[in-house]
Amino acid sequence: MGKIACANVLSDLYAMGVCDVDNMLLLLGVSRDLSNDQRKVVIPMILEGFRDLAAEAKVSINGGQTVVNPWMIIGGVATSVCAKDEFIMPNKAVAGDKIVLTKPIGTQVAVNLHQWMTLETPSWNIAKELITPEAVVKGYNDATISMTTLNLAAARLMHKHHAHAATDVTGFGILGHSRNLAEFQEADVDFNIHTLPVFSGFNAVCKQLVEKGGRNFRLLEGTSSETSGGLLVCLGKEDADNFVEEMRKGGGTAWVIGDVVAGSKTSKIDENPNVIEFSY
Repeated sequence: MGKIACANVLSDLYAMGVCDVDNMLLLLGVSRDLSNDQRKVVIPMILEGFRDLAAEAKVSINGGQTVVNPWMIIGGVATSVCAKDEFIMPNKAVAGDKIVLTKPIGTQVAVNLHQWMTLETPSWNIAKELITPEAVVKGYNDATISMTTLNLAAARLMHKHHAHAATDVTGFGILGHSRNLAEFQEADVDFNIHTLPVFSGFNAVCKQLVEKGGRNFRLLEGTSSETSGGLLVCLGKEDADNFVEEMRKGGGTAWVIGDVVAGSKTSKIDENPNVIEFSY
């Protein structure tokens, strides 16, 4: 949780191309339902994870706040003082640009399936007929790797390859965040998404869950929430190809998932998008 929260906080700045973050504050809500013994174990581990990833990002934590809360909360605030050439305004996409995504989608599906299985909920009674426990654990582990990976490499490459606009993909899902970004553009453009990289196996499970009367995550509709997702970046065609190639050479992930076209500042996903199954 600590690492995921840290990565998620920093992504707001990385999406603006800010690579050097000056300061972080850590916000922690400690659940009053935890016993003293549980707090002694859980809280230090969460704080350690947050500090470890902040250190990886070379960011110092210089304060914060801790409160007792009905449920666990971990988050923070990141700030940086930047010169004009150290950040990229997210409003310069033009028709002809390609849209790149740097992490797969499906984190909500992964976490929910794992929770259903662990707690043996009624939802698991449906899901267990569709996916093995081993596949759930593999998907959960893949999602954890993704959520704890910084978007720093992508932020750096945004400068090198002349990104025109970007956002991070989190709670509104890929469609919600792409629509927000499209609305912010100076040019009258639309974002057309034709490809979705998804954690392996989850596309089929989501479809079958709906058929069996289970939860509809709306994964391919793009409204499934993500946590600490990737950056969605608009670049010229050649720059997009080079961005993807360099991300992969550096051990990261990236795919061209759509096109920027003339339009009315909105975003849509193809009715039958190309699905790329991904596993670490």
